[in-house]
Amino acid sequence: MHMALTEEQQMIQDMARKFAQTELEPVAAELDHTGGREILLENLKKLAELGFMGLNVKAEYGGTEAGVVAFSLAMTEIARACASTAVTMSVTNMVAEVIQVVGNEAQRQKYIPKICSGEYAAGSFCLSEANAGSDPSAMRTSAVRDGDDWIINGAKQWISSAEYAGVFVVWAVTDKNAPKGKGISCFLVDADNPGVKISKAEDKMGQKASATNEVLFDNCRVPDSAVMGKLNDGFRIAVAELAGGRIGIGSLALGIGSAAMDYAARYTKERQQFNQPLSNFQGLQWMMADHYTELEAARLLLMNAAWKKEQGLPFAKEASMAKLYASEKANTACYSALQLMGGNGYVKEYPLERFARDVRVTSIYEGTSEIQRVIIAREILRELD
Repeated sequence: MHMALTEEQQMIQDMARKFAQTELEPVAAELDHTGGREILLENLKKLAELGFMGLNVKAEYGGTEAGVVAFSLAMTEIARACASTAVTMSVTNMVAEVIQVVGNEAQRQKYIPKICSGEYAAGSFCLSEANAGSDPSAMRTSAVRDGDDWIINGAKQWISSAEYAGVFVVWAVTDKNAPKGKGISCFLVDADNPGVKISKAEDKMGQKASATNEVLFDNCRVPDSAVMGKLNDGFRIAVAELAGGRIGIGSLALGIGSAAMDYAARYTKERQQFNQPLSNFQGLQWMMADHYTELEAARLLLMNAAWKKEQGLPFAKEASMAKLYASEKANTACYSALQLMGGNGYVKEYPLERFARDVRVTSIYEGTSEIQRVIIAREILRELD
């Protein structure tokens, strides 16, 4: 892997950093406090206009065609300012990518340009259920053929951006007699389908401006043309796309952790105790040294996973390693950064308590840390055969 960024990757990183600093950072606290849906949607539209909703999508479908490394870099910069905006951007990019990879040409032409242009504020994945989170193969949502259509019934849980998504990628059991995980298919469902019901947004600990909803499918009728990929091959699609999504969430975690440490480190240079800046104390210096080292290691793991995906190489193990390490080290970095600021870190006048709340879920969604360890171990053992 060549470590230096290309001119295009550097340009995208710089553009994302500038947008984050000028457009997102000034409103991040307001979004956290009020939900700020209008502001969020306005910024999502701006991101789409800059090309950030299809970073790894071909230009013929309206994408930027900048690649996975550029996507990771942009995600990190956006997350430094607003995690709610970043998670929406990550999932929406995933939706565009899975349609590009698995969908037929008609599906690509219908949906991807609307995602990349911002005509759709977001896209959503409907995979998890109340009893099928870490084990999505246990899902109960079903799709039954009815003539030339399919009727989908079931409930999906913890769906990001459901309230303002334009299209849902939905997984449902289409062969209840097949072995577990083998009879699942993937559907594209328009948000305005009368069989789609969106429940009230969850009241979450963090990332409050990003809506997370239960999505109900009540006799949701879709045409046979809504099936994406091969029938009963949906679980394989889900597994493959979750691996790519872990690069996005790992990058998001890195951005939050880096922002927290930068803010706290600057604070220690200004705050004085015992007639000297806090930054003079070796104990605090060592805390900063450890966390900055860990965050740099996370960045390198993410770049390696992103580069492998971009090159068409196997990357599932590397993506899980990167997501596991980045999310856990970002969590500890945020809590240590809050500690460096003492009492001020605990009050909402400063962003540290928001960073600590926003980062917590990164070791849960897109596959918990425990699941990442299972995947990593499985891949290591398989390679040793």
